[in-house]
Amino acid sequence: MASVKLGTLVIRTLSKPIATKIKEQARQHPRFRGFCIDLAQFVYRTELKLRTNILGEQIKHIHIRPLSETRAIDQGANFIAEGFMFSVAAALIIGETFRSSWNQSKRRDTVDDQLEELGTQVTELKTRVDGLAGKWDEELREERMRNDELSRILERVVEVGLRGGWAEFQDTPIQLPRVQLGARPLIMDASEQIHSTSDLTPQETQIDIDLQSDPKPPKSS
Repeated sequence: MASVKLGTLVIRTLSKPIATKIKEQARQHPRFRGFCIDLAQFVYRTELKLRTNILGEQIKHIHIRPLSETRAIDQGANFIAEGFMFSVAAALIIGETFRSSWNQSKRRDTVDDQLEELGTQVTELKTRVDGLAGKWDEELREERMRNDELSRILERVVEVGLRGGWAEFQDTPIQLPRVQLGARPLIMDASEQIHSTSDLTPQETQIDIDLQSDPKPPKSS
């Protein structure tokens, strides 16, 4: 719309010089002067008829006096100049309308293409996220299974080490405390016999812990 306003301002500025130039050409060229006079007389008669019809008067028997030559030339030149300016203004408005419509259509097409591209990218990202989520779930299940297996193995190793009294961590032998049982009475019933250390109660268990880090080997005889 800025171009339309600028064009209107230019037309208003150039209207008077163009009208003056047309009047000069009408005075200098007989054919153009006759065209301006005929045009002015036609416009004058038409305007007078429309005015009287609007007022409700009948002019069938009324003689319309034509305009003088000088006045007809001036009015004809002004009419041509105004018609030219109107044509230029109409052309500017129509051109601006088509340009705006074309820009909007182009912008709409661009936005549609961008939306379609974004939709495609969102679909691809959703597919990738679903795939990664499934992969992570599978890896998490496998990791849990490995952790459970390692926990069972570690429990078994600790149990075996506690029973044997030794365990090795990073190639360094470490002595674990051995549970030593105190002397038990030799005479007991068959129902009271203890077959394993697990049958002992806490009150019946005597524990001696050897805190030496480097046990001495037995002396050879």
